[in-house]
Amino acid sequence: MPDDPEPPARLRVDAETTLILREAFHKIDAYYRGDHYGLYDYARAVMGKIVPLDHFYIGFFHGANRVRYPYGYDGGMYTDPASHIYGPRGQAAWLLKHRQTYRMQYDNGAALNSGVASGDTSRASADAVTTPLFRRGRDGEPAVFGMMSMQSYRPDTFDDNSVRAFEWLADLVARVLTKEAEDLDALRRLPADVGDAPQLVTADHIVELLSSRVADVRQRAQDALAAPDASLREALQRIVTDCQQLQSDLVELTLDIDNGPEERFRSLTAAEQGVAVLLGSDLPNDRIARELGISPHTVKSHVRNILAKYRMTGRGAVAEDVRKHLAR
Repeated sequence: MPDDPEPPARLRVDAETTLILREAFHKIDAYYRGDHYGLYDYARAVMGKIVPLDHFYIGFFHGANRVRYPYGYDGGMYTDPASHIYGPRGQAAWLLKHRQTYRMQYDNGAALNSGVASGDTSRASADAVTTPLFRRGRDGEPAVFGMMSMQSYRPDTFDDNSVRAFEWLADLVARVLTKEAEDLDALRRLPADVGDAPQLVTADHIVELLSSRVADVRQRAQDALAAPDASLREALQRIVTDCQQLQSDLVELTLDIDNGPEERFRSLTAAEQGVAVLLGSDLPNDRIARELGISPHTVKSHVRNILAKYRMTGRGAVAEDVRKHLAR
């Protein structure tokens, strides 16, 4: 008989932290599946029970070099969602390269401070921990799809106990999000011509969602205007929370937008990109050659390579795809 597999190693955290994480597991399972804003807000609150933190955020990689941040919290206040292009030396690039938790002590904050500042930009973080979020990639291997970060304006805030707890919690958040994505992928594999099939997010979807959610907020505002003075503050707080959740949801919604046009365009060489841009204007080869100051033979070679990389058979399809990328 084959040997029984070894049980997973126990998480090395103290007893109090274990109780907090155990409660978090059950509450997330019961209340926050499908509620991303609530999930992130609760994860931040859980870590706040374990260690004092000033800044917390969730980010997701999107496209070739972009990170979208649907949730952030700094100094007791919610921060607006954002989207940034990351460079080769920042924290995002560090996580993708090393595929492990980043701690400020590793490089004295060099990677942290090479990226776009978040939170209170007038103050520098004195301690930081950022852990990658993993899900199974197309090749079956774990792939980094996001990050979760906690930071402090005081040095030496995060000890090994809090870092291990943070990694465990980040893994739980990632598994909740991965399960939702896998369920949606399973639904998308059903035939698209029967019933209501899930589609790629379009501008119409975003407008419809935004209109519906703003209507909900407007109704709350109308209720607040009609409320007695004693309940006005509570009603206004609900409106603030609704707006925060709407902002967060809209940023996450952009993660589902078709990212193919950008990835295909970035797969081209610089010379091929120049030709592709003019293809997007429906110019013939001889006109492209004159515009770029190259021979028609070179243009023809570039077009052939572009068609092969795009895996498309016609110039019209490539031109439309390029226009989609340039319009974003």
